Amino acid sequence: MNETCENAREFLSGLISDMRFNMTVESNWTDEGCHLDLHGEDAHIARAENGEMLDAFEVLLFQIYGRELDREHRFVVDADGYRQTRRQELHAMARFAADQVRKGGRAFTFGVLNSTERRIIHMTLQKEEDLHTESVGVGRERRLQVRLK
Repeated sequence: MNETCENAREFLSGLISDMRFNMTVESNWTDEGCHLDLHGEDAHIARAENGEMLDAFEVLLFQIYGRELDREHRFVVDADGYRQTRRQELHAMARFAADQVRKGGRAFTFGVLNSTERRIIHMTLQKEEDLHTESVGVGRERRLQVRLK
């Protein structure tokens, strides 16, 4: 396993313990990067508020260990499959937006999505020859827009 991933797992395990959560951290290295899975009685807390705690853990890990990762790799923190479920929702949202744009000819702008979620939708629609996706706006006002080419 990647040493950076193991260091991140140890750090996150310690942080979770210090926060007195009843969770364990498992890690594995994939093509995408370091996946850290949280399991235990308090995993629902990490999933709450659309996974904000999971996002916060990812940001923290990237700030600490990000320089040790290649550019194409990332940290993905999950709790009991939340990220996979959310990925499926985002794929469905991308298909819905594509249908709306094709039917009405008008651009479709998503609400607030984090950078990972915007990336998933970009990747889902990138092979659609008649559609273009673009992130518009700055900071917290950044939105993903789908429109005809």
